[in-house]
This record gives sequence, structure tokens and C-alpha cells, in this order.
Amino acid sequence: MGAHKTLINRLEQSRQAALAHLWQVLPAMRLVGGCVRDLLTDRPIADIDLATPEPPGQVMECLRAHGVHVVATGLQHGTVTAVLDGAPYEITTLRCDMETDGRHAVVSWTQDWRTDALRRDFTINAMSVDRAGVLYDYFGGQADLAAGRVRFVGQPALRIKEDALRILRFFRFYGRYGSGAPDPQAVQAITCGVAMLDGLSVERIWMELRRILVGSNVAAIMRLMDSTGVLARILPEGYTLERCVRLLDYGAPAHALLRLAGLSAHTAAVARRLKLSRAETGQIAALSRPAPLPDMTMSETMLRRLVAEEPQEVLAGRIWLHQTAQPRTPEENAAFAQLRGRVCGITVPVFPIAGRDVLAMGGQAGPEVGRIVCLVRQWWLEGGCYADAQACRTQIARYLRTKAAQS
Repeated sequence: MGAHKTLINRLEQSRQAALAHLWQVLPAMRLVGGCVRDLLTDRPIADIDLATPEPPGQVMECLRAHGVHVVATGLQHGTVTAVLDGAPYEITTLRCDMETDGRHAVVSWTQDWRTDALRRDFTINAMSVDRAGVLYDYFGGQADLAAGRVRFVGQPALRIKEDALRILRFFRFYGRYGSGAPDPQAVQAITCGVAMLDGLSVERIWMELRRILVGSNVAAIMRLMDSTGVLARILPEGYTLERCVRLLDYGAPAHALLRLAGLSAHTAAVARRLKLSRAETGQIAALSRPAPLPDMTMSETMLRRLVAEEPQEVLAGRIWLHQTAQPRTPEENAAFAQLRGRVCGITVPVFPIAGRDVLAMGGQAGPEVGRIVCLVRQWWLEGGCYADAQACRTQIARYLRTKAAQS
């Protein structure tokens, strides 16, 4: 154990003040988990997680007695959320596992910090810091963090059996904090226990896979996931590992859906099975659609038409996927980069009229308004999206005259 008061001092003043308030109420409380790990590595802190020996009912009672707004966010797991100045602070009672089934755990409360740390997944996530800045490190997490080692707490096979999601969490943390060869005991346990991934919900799998895809050292992590059989298990529709690696090697942006599209052999089937949101499903479908695809020889007018009809990010993503469908020469990669630059450099044209313009010019309300707007838009697109509102109104007048002559 060692004093690390400076760790707490690295937090923003507002968070230090909030913690000081909470420590007045719960003096035995400690910082735990990811915030300790990230404070030690001087990384940005997303959330602050806390643990305390008092049972959750008592925690809520004490906080409310001191004027702290508290929400029972996960009482069955011993977690309540204190809200100070609009910011949430999760406080979980120390726990030990009574039963596990690979997905869920039945827990009981404990007052033993080491017992609670024993149920955490990796040594780098099992450290805690008290109000005096003392670091409690029961399993060598600080040394592992410094050496770039990601090790399970205790026996890897047992920890995976308790919760198979730890397989995917291993890859996420190894990508972010690991260096050198991965822990051989962890790799062996993952390879032997890969079938347990089948018991996880697809939502939990996608939650971790999405983080892995936008994390660090993705190419190396994907290859390790392939060699352990994990990729085949979570993407049974098939996958194109080398295409995904080319996306990374050629410098594609850290966009989870773009990388998933590059990794998946059948994106529509993957989107359905992983239960991607409607927005995510639409995005990956748009990225994977083979046409219209910007072409090296396209004129500025044609590119403007494409940009007017689809987001530049989608068009750029399609160019990335087309580029990485096969190995490319440096000259080809430069040409693709130039094309993306042209697409993304265009100011997005905005169609300057709407149905109200047709009505203002004497059009009759109903389906005809929409038909005329579509005709004018098509004319505007064919002209390269340069026509202004007045030119479009001239087209509206032309269609209205034609309609009147036909009546």
C-alpha cells in the first residue's frame, strides 16, 4: 500500500469537492476500478466509481440525511447513484459472489475489501484509493499496468466461467493497456472457453465489440481474437479479417460501423443478429451498398449530385471499403485519398425549395405538390445542384403551366 494523494488531486476541482462531500458522509468509501487505473496512467476520467462497506439501504439513508440526492440504480447489485451538481457518482456496497452462471451473479454484502477485489476481472481493475490517497493493490495491478500486462485476478478459466463477457473485456483492455505478448494463461483460458460466448446476449457482445473496434492496436487485437477462435464465435456469418486490417493500415477513421462493415462478410445478417439499433443498421447498410460509388473520373457536377443525396461520411466510407477490398499500391491509395478529399471538400448543396413554394405559386394541395417537388429536384440534381431558388421556381411555373394545359 502507498500514499497517492496526488491521484485525487488530478481530478477536476468540481469532482474533488463532490468526493470530499461524499467522504464526510461515508468516510470508509474508496475510489475503485477504472478511475483508479486511469488516474495512475494519467488518462482522462470518464466516470468515477466508488465502493463502501455499508449496505445499500444504509448508504441511501446516510446520503439523504446529508441532503444528497440519491437514486436506487441497482439495489440488487448493491449500487446506488449519488447526484451532486448534476453529476452522477455510483456507490456500490462491497460484494462477494454466491452464485454465477456465466452471465449473472447472485451477490451478498461483505465488509472485506480484498474479498470484493477478488471478484473483479483484471488486476489493473482491482485497485482502490481511500480518502487519504492510499492505494490498495492486492494483486499487483500497479506493476501490471506499468509493464503493460493484462492479467485476470485469480484463475483465468474460473473468472471466464463466472462471466464470459470477460473474454471480450480482455481484448478491449489489452488493446488499450497491453504491450508485448499477451498473458499466456489468459490466452489459453480464452481459447478453451470460447464456446461460453454463446451464452451472452448479443447486446452485450456488440457493446464490447464496438469498443474494441474503436480502441487501440485494433489490428493486433483482431488477429489475436481470430487465433483464439473468438471472431468465428461472435461473427458466425463469416468475416474478412485482412480487409479490416487494410482499413486500419491505410488510415481509415476510428468509426465502429465502418470497421464492422470492413470486418463482416455479410453486414445485413450481422446487423440483424447483433440487434444493432435502427440508426446503426441504416448506417451500415448505407456504407455497404455497392452503388452509387464515387469514381476517380467523376466530374465535379456528378460528385455534387452524390453529395446532395447522401452524407459525405457515408460516401467517404464507401470509398474506404472499395479501396480495402483488395491490396493497393501506394499510387492507388493516393488516388483514393484524393477522391475522398474531393468528396469531403464539396460544400453540401441544399435543395432550395419545398412544397410550400408550389402552393404559393398556385399549386393545388395534394399529391401533385409532392410530384412537382420531385420533378424539380430531379432537374436540380441533373444540373449539378447549382440552380438557385428563383431558377427552381421557374421550373415549378413551367410544370404548373403544363398541368393546366393538360386539364
